[in-house]
Amino acid sequence: MEEKLSCDGGHEFKLLFSCPSGLSPSQMSVVFDEAYDRIPHPDHTLEKSISEIWDARVQQSSSLYNGTKFRYGGYNFNVENDPKQQPHVSLHLGLTDYRTFVGTNLSPMWERFLVPSEDDCIQCQHTSSPLGNGAVVETSDRRILVLQRSNKVGEFPGYFVFPGGHPEVISNAWYGYILCF
Repeated sequence: MEEKLSCDGGHEFKLLFSCPSGLSPSQMSVVFDEAYDRIPHPDHTLEKSISEIWDARVQQSSSLYNGTKFRYGGYNFNVENDPKQQPHVSLHLGLTDYRTFVGTNLSPMWERFLVPSEDDCIQCQHTSSPLGNGAVVETSDRRILVLQRSNKVGEFPGYFVFPGGHPEVISNAWYGYILCF
């Protein structure tokens, strides 16, 4: 059910699955296991760069701190042959942290952490890949809610974004500006 899309003709992304009518809680589950944790890269110099990048970023912005994050390790989407059977999505989650995210996914050398594979879980086994969430909120007067990120966050400071963040923490990344368009 995976589909490759492009939002601007140049930046491709994958839509893993689509459930336009939504899923009930009974149709979702999470498998939390160390098997979905990040695998350290075999290149020790590249692996050491994670600490070096983090240390440099902390020196630039003393408000950065490391925290545990859920790591996205894949999913299963099951639809039985029985048309009466409801679909079920199982997310595979491990653990990572913000330091490793900055040193892998946000690294200027991020592509070196990837493994050649069509399977995202294999391709990204050496990256942090923290799970994030977001929502499009439409108000009763048909406006869309957006927030402005703080200028003190580690990535995309000052950008306008939809409400969201990491599910295991309450984000302190917002100034509180709420705009409706």
